[in-house]
Amino acid sequence: MNADEYARITKGLVDVAMGRTPADLVIRNGRWVCVQSGEILPNTDIAVQGERIAFVGADASHTIGPNTRVIDAAGRYMLPGLLDGHMHVESGMLTVTEFVRAVIPHGTTAMFVDPHEIANVFGIDGVKLMVEEAAVQPIHVWVQMPSCVPSAPGLETPGASLGPAEVAEAMQWPGIIGLGEVMNFPGVYFGDDKMHAEMGEARRAGKAIGGHYAAPDLGIPFHGYVAGGPQDDHEGTRLEDAVARLRQGMKPMLRFGSAWHDVAAQIKAVTEMGLDPHRFILCTDDSHSETLVSEGHVNRAVRVAIAQGLAPITAIQMVTINTAEHFGLSQDIGMIAPGRYADILLISDLPAMKSELVISRGKVAAENGQLLLELPVFPYPSWATSSVHLARPLTASDFRLAAPGDGVYTANVIGVIENQAPTRHLRQAVQAQNGEIAVDLGRDLVKIALVERHTGSGRVVVGLVHGFGLNGPCAIATTVAHDSHHMIVVGSDEEDMALAANELARSGGGQVVVRQGQVIGLVELPIAGLMSNERADLVARKAATVLAGFKTCGCTLNNANMQLSLLALVVIPELRISDLGLVDVTKFDFIPVIEQ
Repeated sequence: MNADEYARITKGLVDVAMGRTPADLVIRNGRWVCVQSGEILPNTDIAVQGERIAFVGADASHTIGPNTRVIDAAGRYMLPGLLDGHMHVESGMLTVTEFVRAVIPHGTTAMFVDPHEIANVFGIDGVKLMVEEAAVQPIHVWVQMPSCVPSAPGLETPGASLGPAEVAEAMQWPGIIGLGEVMNFPGVYFGDDKMHAEMGEARRAGKAIGGHYAAPDLGIPFHGYVAGGPQDDHEGTRLEDAVARLRQGMKPMLRFGSAWHDVAAQIKAVTEMGLDPHRFILCTDDSHSETLVSEGHVNRAVRVAIAQGLAPITAIQMVTINTAEHFGLSQDIGMIAPGRYADILLISDLPAMKSELVISRGKVAAENGQLLLELPVFPYPSWATSSVHLARPLTASDFRLAAPGDGVYTANVIGVIENQAPTRHLRQAVQAQNGEIAVDLGRDLVKIALVERHTGSGRVVVGLVHGFGLNGPCAIATTVAHDSHHMIVVGSDEEDMALAANELARSGGGQVVVRQGQVIGLVELPIAGLMSNERADLVARKAATVLAGFKTCGCTLNNANMQLSLLALVVIPELRISDLGLVDVTKFDFIPVIEQ
């Protein structure tokens, strides 16, 4: 927007505030949740001109004309629209448009999206698709340029690669708000030229740098990472993580998504330690479509924070003004005040955080959970739906785990931790017979395989995993496999594992559950093997068959499919699998599955 356009808008707002021109919309008799002052003020009116707020005060009657739409808040709370400060659209299995369709009724009016999932499949072309789709939405969707594509060079085969030149280009695009989470934290503290050059381009452009320090070590490496420049971090899981980040000048982002429940432990920094809450931000990181449909979006995080003892207005500040100020956008969003976008929620019960009316950019967008806006149709090109490349159909033999000979060996096993992104590095005794390691359901030891899907190399790496609780012959597979998004297959039966992998290849990607030779759960995700362009409720129903399939197979983990999707993320300790081998993330090096 140029200076003349701003001048036209501000003159119009002044005319409404002065009563010279009638407002387009007036909300009367509400309780103003004033996040900028920390007050809740009764008997307040709001006048809106176009997309922005012109007047907030005790009486807006002077702004009402014959064609002004008047909404009676009837004493309900008037909140700023909610901002999700860090999230991945792809984790919802939805396009940007369909994700927006799902979250508007929950009160989300702005999202800060890191599309590093699609970037790892399609590179800068994938990022451009997301930026273009974000630009036509009825809510604010800003995009962070992915910083770590691939996330760990040398430890996996990427589908694409981005570097400082691409970051510099993207920093000039409208809609790019910052640099996405810097996951290669060893690269930062070891002085990797690429990582520091990318952060330098973001600093030069005056954009925020997202953090991702996934290690529990808060000693010298952590201090080195902070010195490198990341300004926020959502990877904390403990109270001490939030405190350390705050004291070192970072913005702690406390996430509550479908599988990552990190708010309760960290919010104690405010509720028990009494630390200043104004640099804390709530976010979701990863929200499954089923969660969005049935439970909500960032409003869920607010509910949880309030339930943990946080004052409602403080929790709301963490998804409004705190987030807006972090990204340098408080002149436009994050509060109910003149000149800001008219992103306003009417809510009767703050702890419940259920939006009864949602206004976005001055238009009534949703009421009582029903979307009232028409959303744009964004066509994805054909190349975006052709991303699963296997050398050949897979067979049971591809999922054999060989041993040097018969006898007892020590295996390095991935240990799943429910509701957390880190894993445990377990060392378990395993029995080899006929030169092969078999699964052991009694000890919850089953196979995990990483199938390379970008180049058609035919590589399949097989390891062991603990924590899924499988109770019989079955397999689960996904092409949502952070961050390079190859194919992960977990199973107790090699025939079922092969069937699951081949079914995903046929579907163009997705998630599938196979039990005793039958597909019992499937959601197709043909866009990059990550997303569907179907409606959120339909995707949620299909995804529910996958979740139900997990349970049928004995897995009771909360959002097991999301836990599964992170087992190839070779930047989060302790142990992960890649298409090149088993990775000890505490050392950033390969280790054997079976020790000799």
